[in-house]
Amino acid sequence: MAREKFSEVEITSRLPEIPGWELIDGKLQRLFTFDNFVQAFGFMSSVALLAESMNHHPDWSNVYHQVTIGLNSHDVGGISQRDFDLAKQINGLTS
Repeated sequence: MAREKFSEVEITSRLPEIPGWELIDGKLQRLFTFDNFVQAFGFMSSVALLAESMNHHPDWSNVYHQVTIGLNSHDVGGISQRDFDLAKQINGLTS
């Protein structure tokens, strides 16, 4: 399946599809905040399983009760449909 890098205009116009996500430094990025570290770590475990099933792995960090996730497609050198698909599924974990 061929993947195409989205232009900044395409990315910006599609951001409403993934509430909470922003375009920062060439990545789709979102900060998730939880009540405590255990909840944050549990969320990360769920995202890890999801990402592995899609073979699309995020850049992320965790500090206590906050998880920051950055998505981009290294194979196309930018943001592609895969990033939007994973962002939507990650958002589904929090609803």
